[in-house]
Amino acid sequence: MEEERVKEEALQIIGVFQALPRLVVFDLDYTLWPFYCECRSKREMPCLYPHAMGILKALKDKGINIAIASRSPTPDIAKTFLDKLGIQSMFVAQEIFSSWTHKTEHFQRIHRRTGVTFKSMLFFDDEGRNIEAVSKMGVTSILVDNGVNLEKLRSGLRKFALASVSCNRKQVE
Repeated sequence: MEEERVKEEALQIIGVFQALPRLVVFDLDYTLWPFYCECRSKREMPCLYPHAMGILKALKDKGINIAIASRSPTPDIAKTFLDKLGIQSMFVAQEIFSSWTHKTEHFQRIHRRTGVTFKSMLFFDDEGRNIEAVSKMGVTSILVDNGVNLEKLRSGLRKFALASVSCNRKQVE
């Protein structure tokens, strides 16, 4: 029931904004779920943060594609968990690999796979260094501290809409 309430509220939040991202990208560890994959076993049943599933379903219902950018050294565990949660097929791109590049390579691959420009993406992550590096690429990026939630979704969409307005103004001038 909670998931349905969160989804409805997320749909209302999304409905407020005219400028929406074409793609929303999520980190996994401490963004969608409250743990590091490499500290878990494939045999365990994972869980998401309380608002995560409702937000994912609301984005899909609104026709907004979603993707994953994760620097996990255990992509096999991450993919097993996505499968166990029944959400693996929701993502148009899954870039899950260990990297020292602050996710810039992940985003290059996501761009090549989807054709979505960086300016049309919204990204949620729990690490400031990833937010900083990906923001420099032109992606609207939001730092989460206790996983993605409705308030972070609202602030991300607001920041994306403001960036879209200023981008359109520059094109007109």
